[in-house]
Amino acid sequence: MGIVKISDLMHENLRVAGTALSRSINAQAEHWMRVGMLTEMHPELDHREICQMLVRAELAGGLDIAMSVTTPPGKPRASSTGKH
Repeated sequence: MGIVKISDLMHENLRVAGTALSRSINAQAEHWMRVGMLTEMHPELDHREICQMLVRAELAGGLDIAMSVTTPPGKPRASSTGKH
């Protein structure tokens, strides 16, 4: 574990989103980092598919970046519209 410095505005955004979604500030930050990381690694996936990937990873014991890179995330989408 380590310390990550973020701007005051991002901290406030985390606080608001975390409160709205019943997450701690740390849990909200970690969620956004996971979603962002997977979005960069799998730009062909939309938000729904990223969330499904996170649920599958949790059921398998947690998100492992090595597995995410080596294991195909599922069938690619036909188009890139609707990406979050």
